[in-house]
Amino acid sequence: MIQLCRKITEWRWFERGIIALIILNAIVLGIETYPAIAIPYESVLLSINRVVLIVFVVEAILKITAAAPVFSRYFGDGWNLFDFSIVVFSLIPQTGEFALIARTIRLLRILRLITAVPELRLIVSTLIKSLPGLGNVILLISIVFYIYAIAGYHMFHAHDPFHWGSLGTSLITLFRVLTLEDWTDVMYSAMELHSLAWVFFISFVVIAAFIVINLFIAVVIHNLHKAQHETELVQDENLDAEILHTLSESKKSLERIERAFAERQQQDNQINDSKA
Repeated sequence: MIQLCRKITEWRWFERGIIALIILNAIVLGIETYPAIAIPYESVLLSINRVVLIVFVVEAILKITAAAPVFSRYFGDGWNLFDFSIVVFSLIPQTGEFALIARTIRLLRILRLITAVPELRLIVSTLIKSLPGLGNVILLISIVFYIYAIAGYHMFHAHDPFHWGSLGTSLITLFRVLTLEDWTDVMYSAMELHSLAWVFFISFVVIAAFIVINLFIAVVIHNLHKAQHETELVQDENLDAEILHTLSESKKSLERIERAFAERQQQDNQINDSKA
């Protein structure tokens, strides 16, 4: 039974079928936002949701069984715990006071696409591993924001209090400049007071929007390469373990054959001795 569950969960089409169901579930959730379609086909959509949930429950049971007797191989994996949690919470009744929670949990099923596709898991793992490095970059850009916000307040608050009336509004204005969304309007308004105000804005855009954002990208790419390397090492270790396991099984088979051959030869010798 355990071996059968392992073969099923390791089967390539099993994984592809799960991905297809997740996409189908996402499509159904999208269709439900159109009352003109959702109301006439409510029973069909409800049936699809139930089938998807049943398949997810069966998938979890198969994977847990395949991990037996060492269940830590399933529950020790964060991605498996994430999938298992979504399945468990999906069993919440979709009526009464739990209706809103149940609908929200159904949306989380779409996130299972991340766990089902190895490439997406790699990207998410990279983002998580990048958080410490990104924290330093965020601290740097916060310092830049703070300096420019105070400088902008002192230079432009009397002329343009709407954008520079306080530290808070100055920070919001700088964030608008960082997104490069209509930031030139703010700059031209400031240039009515100071003709060289463009130096303030251009320098901020260059430092914040170009240099610091590129630091974000550099940190993520660096951790992406590290994550890819670690994934390759894990795959090599798994391959080595599989090869060693195969060799061990082959050695045991050879030993059994040798013992059987030795026993047969001993029996033949005894038969020959008795005839003699």
